[in-house]
Amino acid sequence: MSAYLAFTKKELIESVRTYKLLVLLGVFLLLGMMSPLFAKFMPEILKSVDFGGMELTAPEPTAMDSWTQFFKNVGQIGLLALVIASAGIMANELSKGTLVNILTKGMKRHTVILSKLTVAALIWAASYMLCLAAAYGYTAYFWDMGELRHRFLAFFSPWLLGLFLIQLLILGGTLFKTFIGSLMLTGGVVVAMSLLNIIPKLQRYNPISLCGDNTALMTGVKDVSDFLPAAIICALLVVMLTAASVVAFDRKQM
Repeated sequence: MSAYLAFTKKELIESVRTYKLLVLLGVFLLLGMMSPLFAKFMPEILKSVDFGGMELTAPEPTAMDSWTQFFKNVGQIGLLALVIASAGIMANELSKGTLVNILTKGMKRHTVILSKLTVAALIWAASYMLCLAAAYGYTAYFWDMGELRHRFLAFFSPWLLGLFLIQLLILGGTLFKTFIGSLMLTGGVVVAMSLLNIIPKLQRYNPISLCGDNTALMTGVKDVSDFLPAAIICALLVVMLTAASVVAFDRKQM
């Protein structure tokens, strides 16, 4: 346990020194602010733009427009930023051989995997919560949000999907020892899940759907039963990928 805490502390300090934490916090704070502001002022923007004599109008924005924009921004720009920032989490150290000294001094290999996952999950949680808090504050300021159903599952689902992507990056870095290899594995899995999501019967089991119709869940159009299978499968996949990363790292020649 002492080795785990020491290595986790080292990873946290490194994330601050390399500005990874600061960059992700800044990106997600901006996304959180942009979502309600974009929804609020889009009708005015459309009115002010000249479309060659055509007048485009948009309906009066609502709180759900803000949340739709929020989940869209997090699911696209936010998760992309997370993947790029985390792609070297294992690959960089393995390619440079910086873990050799630590491992030869008795550090267990599974401790490295668990510590890196812990720190990445904490950074992702802090960034996402900051984004959510900003979006929630501005949305509540501009509109009456009314009753938001199943809000915990709706807001928790994108974070769980992000955790899944982080563990994919850790496994990719462990297997290929390169930044590109880590990105290719993660990108390949995301593309495969996106293609499977075309099949309606598979959508409720597909982790990629966790950042899809979240507003439908909040308004009651969709039920918890439509999201829960994908959430459970995603959580199980995180556990399985963690175990696979530990096994792969144990067999990796340094």
